[in-house]
Amino acid sequence: MKDFVKRLVISSNRLPFILERKGRRWLMKPGSGGLVTALAPVLRNRGGLWIGWPGTSAITDISSPLEKASSEAGYTLKPVMMTAEEVQNYYIGMANEVIWPLFHDLQSYCNFDPSYWEAYKLINQRFATVIADNTDIEDFIWVHDYHLINVALELKKLGAKSKIGFYLHIPFPPLDIFFKLPWRSQILRALLEYDLIGLQTQRDQRNFLQCIRALMNNISVKGKGQVLSVDVGDRQVRVGNFPISIDYDEFEKRATSKEVADQAWYIHEDLPNCQIILGVDRLDYTKGIPYRLKAFRNALERYPELRRKVTLVQVVVPSRRSIPMYQELKEEIERLVSEINGQFTRSGWVPIHYIHRLLSRAELLAYYRTAEMALITPLKDGMNLVAKEYCASSIEENSVLILSEFAGAVAQLQRGAILVNPYNIEEVADAIVEAYHMNSEEKKARMKKLRQKIRKYDIYWWVNSYLEAAIAKSLDNFPPLEDYMPRVEAPNSK
Repeated sequence: MKDFVKRLVISSNRLPFILERKGRRWLMKPGSGGLVTALAPVLRNRGGLWIGWPGTSAITDISSPLEKASSEAGYTLKPVMMTAEEVQNYYIGMANEVIWPLFHDLQSYCNFDPSYWEAYKLINQRFATVIADNTDIEDFIWVHDYHLINVALELKKLGAKSKIGFYLHIPFPPLDIFFKLPWRSQILRALLEYDLIGLQTQRDQRNFLQCIRALMNNISVKGKGQVLSVDVGDRQVRVGNFPISIDYDEFEKRATSKEVADQAWYIHEDLPNCQIILGVDRLDYTKGIPYRLKAFRNALERYPELRRKVTLVQVVVPSRRSIPMYQELKEEIERLVSEINGQFTRSGWVPIHYIHRLLSRAELLAYYRTAEMALITPLKDGMNLVAKEYCASSIEENSVLILSEFAGAVAQLQRGAILVNPYNIEEVADAIVEAYHMNSEEKKARMKKLRQKIRKYDIYWWVNSYLEAAIAKSLDNFPPLEDYMPRVEAPNSK
């Protein structure tokens, strides 16, 4: 293990900024999503480097907006470019039509096209080349998520000597599901080229270890607890579970701001005399939104006392619009919303308020702060940061979290949340009724437990626990930006 690490280098499929054209100019706008939410506070004002795809296949010079975005972010951005065909086969194809559904136990959604695997290998090789050209042996390279599993393998081919870690933000499937992947052995061998493999939960860790024991030869697993050691030939690979989190203090602070308080007041004015049930999800079939809507309808049918007394605010953030399956899902959600509203709407009350757009941070926090219940019911999720954001923003502590048993967050939040099987429509409906009738003392006791847990295991705990396992360093070992001296970039292979 290295005694000295000078810089933290992040590599993910997307840069933490979105490239948009305005007239003849390209502009970089801050991105959203779990990875950006988690890592932006970590890199801000600490120097370092983030390598990823800028989100366009246009052949153009984007150096100027990248430089401006780097200056504003407090760390350097380096792009990995792709053609439209490569985006189709690597990103839409292999990443989102193979790995994403398979790792979420939805193998019937998979399209095992051999050309996808070839594109995946090519793009991972390109990422490795950009990383090697912009790093040296003193850097710790932290590769993120299922898009880039092969990067360490490709870096080793280029002669890289840096420590390389990997973190999987989505679940790792059990053996009987993973076994269906045509390139299962190649994926496992590529993962075992990393020095540390980070997974979200103990369940994911167990699944991964079960797969390598069943499918790989000459593997020996040692130790117990959060981080285990795997002997792979003459190398040792560490495998740990590191539940990702949020910047708790930042969410709590923003939730108390006047801007958020004002917006929360307006929300209550628009929805008077109702308990607000909040769902916030990216448009994805893993989120279980149609099941949730059916459960809400079931609650209104079986418990008439809820009518005019609760309103479901369902926020759906647009995602992967070019994939037909996602357009079909959007149409199904909107059909259900229309049917339920058509069935139950009465003068002065609409049961579902449907929002199909990305909310501003202040607007989102206002809904978090206002809602008496959060209905977080994914069919399967690596973690689900919305659940943690909601709790951190619930500063009055007079609210209830209803959480799917299949969200990674359940391992940490099960003591304060009402747990449900999202496939069980009546159980979810009963949970809504339970939360509706829950007294203030129980709400406060539950939410206090949840907030204490998230405060203790926040984003900085996540980063520090990962870095301690990877390089025996903490975030404090990386210098702040003002102390970060200019350096000559050298190829990783030297």
